[in-house]
Amino acid sequence: MRQDSKSDKTHSDRLWNREYWKVMTTNFLLFFAFYLLTPLLPIYLDRQFAADKDMIGIVLSGYVVATFLIRPFSGFFVDSFNRKTVLVICFMAFFICFAGYIGAGTLLMFAIVRTLHGIPFGAATVANSTVAIDVLPSARRNEGIGYYGLSNNLAMAIAPSAGIYIYNLTDNFQLLFWISLLLAMAGFICSTMVKLPERELKTRSPKLDLDHFFLSRAWLMAINITLFGLCWGVMSNYVALYGKLELGITDGTGIFFAVLSCGLVLSRLTGHKALRDGKLTQNCSQGVILSLAGYILFALTINQWTYYASALLIGLGNGRMYPAFLNMFIKVARHDQRGTANSSILISWDLGMGMGILLGGFVAEYVSFSAAFWITAIMQGAGTLLFLIFTKTFFTRRRLAE
Repeated sequence: MRQDSKSDKTHSDRLWNREYWKVMTTNFLLFFAFYLLTPLLPIYLDRQFAADKDMIGIVLSGYVVATFLIRPFSGFFVDSFNRKTVLVICFMAFFICFAGYIGAGTLLMFAIVRTLHGIPFGAATVANSTVAIDVLPSARRNEGIGYYGLSNNLAMAIAPSAGIYIYNLTDNFQLLFWISLLLAMAGFICSTMVKLPERELKTRSPKLDLDHFFLSRAWLMAINITLFGLCWGVMSNYVALYGKLELGITDGTGIFFAVLSCGLVLSRLTGHKALRDGKLTQNCSQGVILSLAGYILFALTINQWTYYASALLIGLGNGRMYPAFLNMFIKVARHDQRGTANSSILISWDLGMGMGILLGGFVAEYVSFSAAFWITAIMQGAGTLLFLIFTKTFFTRRRLAE
């Protein structure tokens, strides 16, 4: 009898269970479909609609604004209603939106589609990450959240490389839009197959409260992650155009994202033990310092070797920093606020991304790409100092007991 009990406990504590695999796959396909297009859209808008750099920044930032606006409500919905239902509805809308890119014949229509796409993207990412927490055994949650983030980090790193490769091979943007549509449809199908444990739905207070929509206990952590999101927004959206126009690297952007991906994967694999042991601030400190070194090297870019070395350092840094921050947000939230905790970190990241896209496009248009990336390095430095001096202590004081 004792042996059976031990066996049941081992099974219940298994990290890589079937439902976790489904959620990981769903998340990977969601981000892969979306980021297959990301580095190529500035080139598409320039080629198809002759848009200048600041107009490209405005068009591309539309989805970030929409995503930012829907995040708070997404957290409320996944905490208040059936999470699988919310996920499936949002994912269905997400994959249908890809058809809009195929039919958009004007810059205005494309801007509308891109902006509207941010709504289901923002809601689906919150729902899916909250579902991932639900299917994880509590004893392996820190580690599991770290691995879960690997699925979207991998997609965000590999998908741009794949998109650039396909574009260089075919010179066909319509093909890329169709591939993204089909990948998103596969993710939607996968989301319908996830089985969640039963949970009691708690009735929220009828009083309108900020904590229904944003985790106010994590306000300083939110400011910190916003600075890091700004850096990623500039780098990920303008690296292809920068490499092509300033460095004369036409085929190297795919390699850049591949190296970035290697850094993300390596960082996740080497950092999981520290997460499992609860060393969240230690993991995060290493990550923000590595990222700072990467962004400085990226701004300095002397040749292709420093260009790719910066990608590796940024990947290593973000692979350590982001999962630690996500765990920190969850640790300062109550159990019935998991959706709100997820939406709060994503709101902060999206806000930074949107600011980065707008700032990067504006500075690149009126000053230079070099100036835009030096501003990025300065912002990363500010975020690093903020974390090391203030945010670490802030988290320790506000962390809730398990």
